[in-house]
Amino acid sequence: MSVRGPYSDNSRTRAAIVFVLLPVFCLPLTVGGGLSPSIAVNAAPPTVWSLVWSDEFNGPSGAAVDSTKWTAEVGGWGWGNNELEYYTNRTANAHQSDGSLVIKAIKERFTGPDGTREYTSARLITKNKFSPQYGRFEARIKVPYGQGIWPAFWMLGNDIDTAGWPQCGEIDIMENIGREPSIVHGTIHGPGYSGADGLGSSFTLPNNQRFADSFHAFAVEWEPSIVRFYCDGILYKTLTPADLPAGRTWVYDHPFFILMNLAVGGNWPGSPDATTVFPQSLLMDYVRVYQRVSPSGVPVILTEEGSNRALALDSVLWLQGPFAVSSTHNFSLDQRTRVMLLVANVDLLPGDGTSVVTAEARDAQGNTYPLIVESVDKVPSFEWITQVVVRLPDGLRNLSEAQVSVKSRGLTSNEVLINLMP
Repeated sequence: MSVRGPYSDNSRTRAAIVFVLLPVFCLPLTVGGGLSPSIAVNAAPPTVWSLVWSDEFNGPSGAAVDSTKWTAEVGGWGWGNNELEYYTNRTANAHQSDGSLVIKAIKERFTGPDGTREYTSARLITKNKFSPQYGRFEARIKVPYGQGIWPAFWMLGNDIDTAGWPQCGEIDIMENIGREPSIVHGTIHGPGYSGADGLGSSFTLPNNQRFADSFHAFAVEWEPSIVRFYCDGILYKTLTPADLPAGRTWVYDHPFFILMNLAVGGNWPGSPDATTVFPQSLLMDYVRVYQRVSPSGVPVILTEEGSNRALALDSVLWLQGPFAVSSTHNFSLDQRTRVMLLVANVDLLPGDGTSVVTAEARDAQGNTYPLIVESVDKVPSFEWITQVVVRLPDGLRNLSEAQVSVKSRGLTSNEVLINLMP
């Protein structure tokens, strides 16, 4: 959405991880009782994200948005993109309903101080109320659909009033245009690479699915000299200063504020036509902002609360350790034990296979044993946690415990303990 013109509490993080991961472990709870629901997850430094700000939109149905968090921008001047709507501060265009924010584009004639328009909608910003520098910005959104419809979840540098656009910087977390129902776009704009020359990529749903048919999670992880774009937990684009055109400036090292809006018409989507149905609604389940308490990039194997023992399961029997290297009760054809580890800070790009992660075990004498990685997948609904399934080698057969670590993209994790059954 281009513009051309004028907690950090670790206990909360652990609780959130446990709450989200419980569905993943419901099978061992019922099959073998191998994992108690009281077990918490404790990530050794560097930790995963901590929630610092959110809006869950749980106000009364029909109520306006929280004015301590959002300001409704008002105007119908085209917003630098030749948009056709008049943004209002009316609850008819933005309100809470059944735990979601509803931004509604209505076909109606509306006259305001800067003219008359044939459509109304809403544009909400956190400017002067919340402008963080760096973090993970995430929203769960169900977009509208139709020619000329343009929903966006994005950010602008808070120095826009003095530096101007695009010198202030812009990060488009999610944009969709109605004529592309299966595609969303993530883009950055800065001096010399803005508008149609912005840098980014698109993400396409498989099998002609439409983003308008269900909610999807859109996020960026914005950190010093890097911006990562995610859709439903899949990292689909990473941008760094090395991606800029020669001689251009990286302008993403100062505070930004959040925007969300539903535009009608404009240079990019074009105008609505006879196929476009009104009203159109953007539904937003939540907006959440997280920050790290230490640098990113280093993989972290999650451990049980109060110990250095890996939060791990036999991926076939769904039982906790101690793990036997092989077992006649194992349902796999070779009867070898596969152990599932939970690892934070592993970025998975489209097309990545198991080779993106390697693993090894170490005994008390310092001997090392390669662990064959058989599966690398994101944990559903908690996309910065990766489940890594490794096969235990014969070399561990006579040990009672071993230290395990993983390596991804040249960076090595913490070492954690797994108990073995000699």
